[in-house]
Amino acid sequence: MAIVSESLKGRHFTRVADWSGDELLSALGLADDLKELQRRREEHHLLPGRALGMIFQKPSTRTRVSFEVGIAQLGGHGLYLAASDLQLGRGETLRDTATVLSRYLDGLMIRTYAQSDVDELARHATIPVINGLTDSAHPCQALADVMTIRERLSRLEGVRVAYLGDGNNVCASLMVAAAKLGMDFVAATPEGYEPDPKAVETAREAGGTPELVHDPREAARGADVLYTDVWTSMGQDEERERRLRDLAGFGIDGGLVRLAGEGAIVLHCLPAHYGEEITEDVLYGPQSAVWDQAENRLHAQKALMALVIP
Repeated sequence: MAIVSESLKGRHFTRVADWSGDELLSALGLADDLKELQRRREEHHLLPGRALGMIFQKPSTRTRVSFEVGIAQLGGHGLYLAASDLQLGRGETLRDTATVLSRYLDGLMIRTYAQSDVDELARHATIPVINGLTDSAHPCQALADVMTIRERLSRLEGVRVAYLGDGNNVCASLMVAAAKLGMDFVAATPEGYEPDPKAVETAREAGGTPELVHDPREAARGADVLYTDVWTSMGQDEERERRLRDLAGFGIDGGLVRLAGEGAIVLHCLPAHYGEEITEDVLYGPQSAVWDQAENRLHAQKALMALVIP
């Protein structure tokens, strides 16, 4: 059975910046152990009888399934809470919601639009709050990403990560994680699609030296990891045609993969749109680690829950 440190019990995980590099590494170590236990079909009920509430204001495949399956494999129970079904949908405040749910649950995950909503919940909840995604941050994805990178490349220190496309929430969280874990990070975006300056500053404060460029070939050359995400996220549908025009040329295809370093891997947090941010042959090609990456959402989040839920 994996041994869980008590040092992070009760902590929130609202953004990557909340945790130190050593704390992130402790989560990765536990995630590796839990993955092996699951592979061997050995029970690992680290959270017997615990209840996790999962508030969703956005549709989800990977986040919902991985959290719901994950808490079950840890011996607990997940409760899906559509925001429209809660009194939140009728004007109850986040403070009141956090206060009440803290009396029923042992942990709370939320997938929503505004980061301020996650912060407000965490401010008033007396149970751990986990950010399942906001428009500005995706810390659970970043944890699964670095788990996959270490798994495939056997190291994190000095790994060069090239992120291509829209400098969105996924880009911002991975950039900060890279800084905390000793990876080099470069984001190649069109002008106007650069990552949030606050995230860049946070990465620099964490000791990173993120590069921002506008040439995808420059970023890909010699990279150990090529990473991309959808160009049009939920809530941006009206911008789709403009985004397709602006981001043309920033998709990962065979040509960019050949520019990367020997043994480089390709990551994509999914869902994918073939022919836009990535080509189908690359997504299913020999250098793709996308499916391991998707699986690792389960193991990374199980580690996270086991660490923070008392």
